[in-house]
Amino acid sequence: MEVSFKEEIELLKLGQGEVFHGEGILAITKALLQSGVAYIGGYQGAPVSHLMDVMVQARDYVAELGVHVEACSNEASAAAMLGASIHYPLRGAVTWKSIVGTNVAADALSNLSSPGVTGGTLIVVGEDYGEGASVIQERTHAFAMKSTMLLLDPRPELSNMVNMVEHAFALSEASNMPAMMELRIRACHVRGSFVCKDNKKPAISSHTPMAEPARFDYARLAHPPVTFLHEKRKIEERIPAARRYIVEHQLNELHAGKHADVGIIVQGGLYNALIRSLQQFGAADAFGVTDIPLLVLNVAFPLVPEQVAQFALDKKAVLVIEEGAPDYIEQEIATMLRRRAMRTGLHGKDMLPAAGEVNAEVMLGGLTQFFRAHVPAIATQSVEATLDATTARRAASAARLDAALPARPPGFCIGCPERPVFAALKMVQQDIGPLHIAADIGCHSFATFAPFSFGHSILGYGMSLASRAGVSPVMQRRVLSIMGDGGFWHNGLLTGVQSALFNGDDAVLLIFKNGYTSATGTQDIISTPGKDSKAAAADKLSSLTATNLTIENTLAGIGVKWIKTVHSYRVVAMRKVLKEALNSEFNGLKVIIAEGECQLERQRRIRPWLASLLASGKRVVRVKYGVDEDVCNGDHACIRLSGCPTLTLKDNPDPLKMDPVATVIDGCVGCGLCGENAHAATLCPSFYRAEVIQNPQWHERLLANLRSTMLRLLQPA
Repeated sequence: MEVSFKEEIELLKLGQGEVFHGEGILAITKALLQSGVAYIGGYQGAPVSHLMDVMVQARDYVAELGVHVEACSNEASAAAMLGASIHYPLRGAVTWKSIVGTNVAADALSNLSSPGVTGGTLIVVGEDYGEGASVIQERTHAFAMKSTMLLLDPRPELSNMVNMVEHAFALSEASNMPAMMELRIRACHVRGSFVCKDNKKPAISSHTPMAEPARFDYARLAHPPVTFLHEKRKIEERIPAARRYIVEHQLNELHAGKHADVGIIVQGGLYNALIRSLQQFGAADAFGVTDIPLLVLNVAFPLVPEQVAQFALDKKAVLVIEEGAPDYIEQEIATMLRRRAMRTGLHGKDMLPAAGEVNAEVMLGGLTQFFRAHVPAIATQSVEATLDATTARRAASAARLDAALPARPPGFCIGCPERPVFAALKMVQQDIGPLHIAADIGCHSFATFAPFSFGHSILGYGMSLASRAGVSPVMQRRVLSIMGDGGFWHNGLLTGVQSALFNGDDAVLLIFKNGYTSATGTQDIISTPGKDSKAAAADKLSSLTATNLTIENTLAGIGVKWIKTVHSYRVVAMRKVLKEALNSEFNGLKVIIAEGECQLERQRRIRPWLASLLASGKRVVRVKYGVDEDVCNGDHACIRLSGCPTLTLKDNPDPLKMDPVATVIDGCVGCGLCGENAHAATLCPSFYRAEVIQNPQWHERLLANLRSTMLRLLQPA
């Protein structure tokens, strides 16, 4: 059973005059349909995963509009879809997580930007930058600049965001430039409302297909020598056209204020935080009315020199609030003002941190310096006192808590099928010595944290096998590469497996086959188990219904000779196969497939089924593991070996023993790893397996009563 987006799909159907209430990313999705988009593709990733998740489940509805939806295998294939808009007046949209997704899509995007587009194209990128990010800290802005693509950074208010989507397509068509829209996590999840329009059916679609393809035009190819002409057009035609559209349609917003001798230029996505910060100084209200003139950049690239110069005219100082490094916007504005010999003082990274997220506290600090230097009429004492108090409170807390709190690194979900594999790998290294481990993007990257601490490099999604190519020849022991099935299909098959086979490398690859692209929200992939298979119906409680052999068949078909598939939870078997692969006399690529269904998806599948059984009064058996307190000796090797969140400590009930005992708390899903580890590592025999029976049958009730009676009789008085 997958996550249902039924309610969200109903919101996509709202028509003219109806009011949408919901999250920003869903408002963006609705705006695509209102803009007459003809095709939508993408690759999931925070914070924009919901766009594709909802679109995939809404395929039946959007098909009625003639909109084609494609769940792409990676960001490069999504970007390549936009090639449909080079020749044809088709509006297309794709989405992915930035900056890693943009890097993967770079080749296609560069070749799209060179000839330009006829139909409007929009790339919705999740700008995963800052304290809550899960990727490398880079910004989309650099890519938009170097490839001459429009970059929109809308003020996070639903009406404005929807309006900017519609304008993005029109702006793309007016300038022939592909458009990118960066959405931070706060913009994706901001809640609000807007008045809807009817969804538009594209003029050209599967309902009304084109009779003939476009006439061949060499000028529309990203191919020398015409690419030299493309570069000139970018500068001489496309950017000026974009700037004209930005000014004519007032995409960047000007807000007047009583302190007309100063001003603030801010990226649109940071507007809400700026207004909240200005409120702390008494310089703005909750409705966005400010005492300081603002230029809000809903379009971050290209900037309009005349607009910036007009805003800075007659001002003694302007503050540029730009998130991250380098300071692209500030440098460009400085150049614009210098070329016009304007003496306006320009501040930015001299008052704000050079790198990192511009959160409320950071912004308060920068505004305090700016107001103290240029707007003495605005009192800063109370804000400075608050910031000083916050700093002092943190210092005091750090002093009190220094080394007192245990580290709590992120970890695998309870019952995750990847944890037992790493437990087995820990035992293997005890046997044969430490290994160089090439890690990868995915849930399995949590093994880089304690208690496993595995992984020497993470070079990209599906790149682990490729990243060990330079290490393998200089290591006495074989190198182990790890990737998930999502990474395998995203990039690993071509960049890793094909390359290793072509070069005859002696490599070991471990693939986690959990059936989904789990780290991005458990989306289906080509190797997802069949939902309606006979095996699934016969055994709903199995850890993974082995109905999909696509990975094994693909590996065999491409020429891999050594392939072993092992059940993830069988620690003894996994330990044996890992040692075999690392010590085998076979010289070539050896692939171990660890097969175990994602526990989140397993629970989503079996919980409704178990609930239906209970509701109908049928017998249900739930497996639970525990620790015998009298046997546990307090060594806790079990915890160090598995790191399961449900395996923890409690006070020893024996007053003569000081060490706490291990215990299994109620979150246990009965995966059996603790027992498997106890067996595989010959740990203490304190673990026991119990079956909790609900709706027992009459003979089970009778047997339970007899057992209880016997236990009471055997207990001392």
